[in-house]
Amino acid sequence: MMQPRPRLLMCAPEHFDVTYAINPWMHDVAVDVARARAQWQALHSQLSAHADVELMPAVPGLPDLPFTANAGVLRGNVFVPSRFRHPERQGEETHFIDWFERAGFTVRELPAGVVSEGAGDALVDTSLDCLWMGYGPRSDLRAAGALARLLQIEVVPLSLVDPRFYHVDTCFCPLPGGGAMYFPQAFDARGRHEIEARVPRSRRILLTEAEACQFACNAVVLGDAVFMNRGNPRLARELSAFGLQVHEVALDEFMKSGGSARCLTLRLDIPVSSPKRLEEPLRVSA
Repeated sequence: MMQPRPRLLMCAPEHFDVTYAINPWMHDVAVDVARARAQWQALHSQLSAHADVELMPAVPGLPDLPFTANAGVLRGNVFVPSRFRHPERQGEETHFIDWFERAGFTVRELPAGVVSEGAGDALVDTSLDCLWMGYGPRSDLRAAGALARLLQIEVVPLSLVDPRFYHVDTCFCPLPGGGAMYFPQAFDARGRHEIEARVPRSRRILLTEAEACQFACNAVVLGDAVFMNRGNPRLARELSAFGLQVHEVALDEFMKSGGSARCLTLRLDIPVSSPKRLEEPLRVSA
């Protein structure tokens, strides 16, 4: 029986630009808008060969809306919308909620005052049946308990300690079969322990600082295909040795805003592998 194609959400960069600075990558940069659009189209074309890509409308005045990973967190038919830390992005929230309501998802909102920046800081790992959640620079640790309850999944909080890697999807990427690639120095000692306790040594790929700064972890994984920013030959060889097919696309214009391939997509078809009644859903790194 043929498996259904993955589903992704993207947003064309019609209004993409760097007009403010809310992470270290956004300072003193100028975007080549035409080049950014061409790079996005190249990524869209590559992904469309492997997945059904749905588009949400671009909105004037919201230059970061193409980073649909920050819309929220999904599992099954449940969508938990983001609550952004910075006012510059808070205008995106109602547009994302409206899209998911229209698409038929069940929207469950975070408790008042809890900040969580969507799948940028919350990676559902279907192989290990957990959610890796980054916290510190942009998302609150309090979001861990809320996401565990709303999505009925174990949440593994990871403290982010390098401001360059302000979201967990900039420094950690789950891989098929319970593997992961990550930049260890982006996490505190407890976070590294949590990763090592769940991911076998033979399934870990550790990034160099140079590779991490090329946003190599900010990759889209669809089955055995990995889509990532161009310029990481050693990592491409390692991923190939894991049986994965690497597809590279230049995304340097989006790196100026602190994002790459994964930031520009949101997976819409994350299954609920084992629904749970979780009395103690968290293992909190503290």
